[in-house]
Amino acid sequence: MSNDRISEYLAQFSQTRTQMIDQLRRVVVGQTEVIDQILAAIFTKGHCLLVGVPGLAKTLMVRSMAQILDVSFKRVQFTPDLMPSDITGTMILDENDQGKRDFRFVKGPIFASVVLADEINRTPPKTQAALLQAMEERNVTVGQDTHPLPEPFFVIATQNPIEQEGTYPLPEAQLDRFMFNIKVEYPSLDEEKRIYMMIAKNEPVELTKVLSGKAIVNLQKLVRSVPIGDFVVDFVARLVRATRPKDPSAPEVVKKLIDWGAGPRAGIYLIQAGQAFAAMDGRFSVAIDDIRKAAVPVLRHRISTNFQAQAEGKSTEDVIGELLKAVSEPEPAKYGGARKKT
Repeated sequence: MSNDRISEYLAQFSQTRTQMIDQLRRVVVGQTEVIDQILAAIFTKGHCLLVGVPGLAKTLMVRSMAQILDVSFKRVQFTPDLMPSDITGTMILDENDQGKRDFRFVKGPIFASVVLADEINRTPPKTQAALLQAMEERNVTVGQDTHPLPEPFFVIATQNPIEQEGTYPLPEAQLDRFMFNIKVEYPSLDEEKRIYMMIAKNEPVELTKVLSGKAIVNLQKLVRSVPIGDFVVDFVARLVRATRPKDPSAPEVVKKLIDWGAGPRAGIYLIQAGQAFAAMDGRFSVAIDDIRKAAVPVLRHRISTNFQAQAEGKSTEDVIGELLKAVSEPEPAKYGGARKKT
C-alpha cells in the first residue's frame, strides 16, 4: 500500500473517529480520555479494564459504544456463583426430528464482538480464568472441539475499587491480559450539571451506527500499518526498562518505590497504542507524545509500588509521571529524522 493511499485512509479514519465521538457525546458527558483509550484498544485488538466507583456511567459508556458499532454485544454480570460454562458455553444433549440424540454445543455470551464483563472481581478465579483465556487465545475449547470467537472481538471489564468484601481481585498475571487499565474519574462540576440536565429533559436518544464489523477489522489492519520511527521504539524500550528496579537504567524513584516493573508486553502495547492514537488523529507516523499519552493506562497495572511508596503517599500514577520526566528522549537526528509533535 502506497504512502499516499495510507494517508488518505488515515484522513477518513480520523473523520470516522469524530463521528463516533459525536454519537457518544449524545449520551455520555465528559470522559474524553476514557473514550479515546477505549477506541484505541478496539482498533488494536486490545481489551480494557475500567476501574471506577459505582455510578460513573461505565456500563452506559460500553453499551453506547456497542450501539454505534454494527456488531453483536453481550453483557455478563459477574457474581460469586457464576460458572465458567456460563460464559463460554456448554454441551447439551439434543434430540433431532428422527429421535436421534447427540450432544450440541450452545455458545455462551463470550461469542459476541463486544463483551461487557461487569464487576469481574466479583466472580471466583476459575470463572475469571475462563474469560481471560478466551481473551488471550480468541477461541473456546470444549471437549475436543475448538470454537473460534468472532472478529472483531473485544472485552471491556469493569471493576469497583472501593468494595472489597466478597471480591476476588485479579492476579497480576491476569491483569496483564488487558491492554489498558482505565481509571474512570468523577465528572467536573459543569459536566455533572450537564448530566442532570440530560436526565431532567428525559428525551430518548437514538444512536446511529457508524462502523460495521468488517470496517473495524480493516481499520485494525490500517492501524498496524502506521509507521513508527526507530527513535520512538528506542524511547519505548528505555521507558519500559526503566520501570524495573534492578535494571541499571532505572531512575532512583523506581529503585526506591517499585517492587517489580513491566515486561516486554507493555512495550508492545505502548507501540500499538501509539499507532492507534496517531491513526485516530489522521497522522502518518507515531510521535513520542503518543507514547506518553499511552504510558499511564498501559503501565498502571504492570508495575507494583512498595510500602515505601504507600508511606510517602505516592500512587502508581505519580511514579509513572516521575518516570516520564526521568527517561530522556533520544535525539531524532541520530536516526535520520525529526521529532513530530502531536
